Amino acid sequence: MERVADIAVVASAHSDGYVATAHLLGLLAALPAPTASGEHFWSELWRSSGSLYLLPANIKACVLSSLAGEGTGLAGQILSAFDEMTPPQRIAAGEVIGQALAESDHLPDLKTQVIGELWLRDLELTAWRVLHADHKSADPARREAFLDAWTSV
Repeated sequence: MERVADIAVVASAHSDGYVATAHLLGLLAALPAPTASGEHFWSELWRSSGSLYLLPANIKACVLSSLAGEGTGLAGQILSAFDEMTPPQRIAAGEVIGQALAESDHLPDLKTQVIGELWLRDLELTAWRVLHADHKSADPARREAFLDAWTSV
């Protein structure tokens, strides 16, 4: 029975990571594509956020790896961007993102600042989930300690 529980913990961690990675990609897919028509959006996002970490040229390899199921590089890049942003830059980036989402998604009566802030929060938390899921599955001793603690309750 313990072996089944151990497998369930490992599978859950991997599953959580895959689901979170797919969600990260879905959030990015909601933004204008990094093509000539989306160039203005991406330059405005860079200007407002002050972060080079989010530019398509800088996340391309991570996005492609994420499409293959490996989302930790993209998650780390995203969290680095958040770590670098000041509160005013985050607000400004949220406004740029919110404007783009409001134009493309036709969201009902929400201010662009609210839409952008919700998107940014979702992106940040999802990136954290990807890294946390990867961390949980990487250490067999921690998994064993977790199982021991819960089976002895």
